[in-house]
Amino acid sequence: MRLSIERNALLKALGHVQNVVERRNTIPILSNVLMSAEDGKLSLVATDLDIEVSESTDADVSAPGQVTAPAHTLYDIARKLPDGSQVVLQINSDDRLDVDAGRSHFTLPLLPSGDFPKMTADGFTHEFSIAAKAWSRLIDKTKFAISTEETRYYLNGIYMHGHDGKLRAVATDGHRLALAECPAPKGAEDMPGVIIPRKTVAEIRRLIDGVDGDLHVSVSEAKIRFRVGHAVMTSKLIDGTFPDYERVIPKGNTKELTIDNKVFAGAVDRVATISAEKSRSVKMSLTEHNVSLTVNNPESGNANEDLPVDYADEPLEIGFNAKYLLDVTGQIEGRDATFFLESPASPALVKDSEDEHALFVLMPLRV
Repeated sequence: MRLSIERNALLKALGHVQNVVERRNTIPILSNVLMSAEDGKLSLVATDLDIEVSESTDADVSAPGQVTAPAHTLYDIARKLPDGSQVVLQINSDDRLDVDAGRSHFTLPLLPSGDFPKMTADGFTHEFSIAAKAWSRLIDKTKFAISTEETRYYLNGIYMHGHDGKLRAVATDGHRLALAECPAPKGAEDMPGVIIPRKTVAEIRRLIDGVDGDLHVSVSEAKIRFRVGHAVMTSKLIDGTFPDYERVIPKGNTKELTIDNKVFAGAVDRVATISAEKSRSVKMSLTEHNVSLTVNNPESGNANEDLPVDYADEPLEIGFNAKYLLDVTGQIEGRDATFFLESPASPALVKDSEDEHALFVLMPLRV
């Protein structure tokens, strides 16, 4: 194999695939990227056995071939080479990879390309195209609520499904829930519910960052595939049953609190400075047109801040985890956040004044 490629093209392609490669691998071949050169193209593939990412880019191929080389090392080399330089990749007589650019020369070890695992992907039953920005929004509005508790593995991702003509994304960790939806693209209206793993969510979000075009999605019972530009990502889905999330979305909360979201977030952040690190509990004491935020910590003191609000119901005291409150306020795009409350023990429903296609649920803390 021998080819010449512009450094930026190599860096971009490697950047898309190398993120999936784990830094520490017990299987050496998984630390490598599979490089295939033929017909004026260089194709790169990386996998961790759960996710496979491939990308192709133009190259001047003088001798076709296929090798696997250390992914992170090759990416670091490309990243540090001068902008605009031409990079020559070729297998030398010692069956190692020579990387030459200007006066820089590197030699990297190789592993047999025949040992590189291939992910089978067939049986896709639903296919659709969606604006990359719309998919990014579904992810960004919900990913913060993905559970990191490995024992409840079915919560370790975003539940994506068709619902009443909408494509809906839901994530929950049992303490908070986030839901976002958009009009379902053709082909996604009756899409079965799938749980997209946390790492896949992060990788596809990175892949489509800044993309203005469409994302092409294919879904089967066990896998999901994304295509954008010359990049293809295939991932296993979480094999589990997502809970009946609609049961935990409050339907009858009658106490309505509307508050300037930016002002509220700032106040929560300030009083939480002295909260106990484990619970980070903040008490909200509601009276007519006022909320008092209070933190009492026997070790580091007390904090209190009053804010004017739009609230005209009976007085209520309710506590929340400060980090969870800040996570939700961070997703509110409008000026106001509206809380629908019922009792100190009932979950709160939070909505964005300017986004009717997203909602959040927060479980209260005992205060």
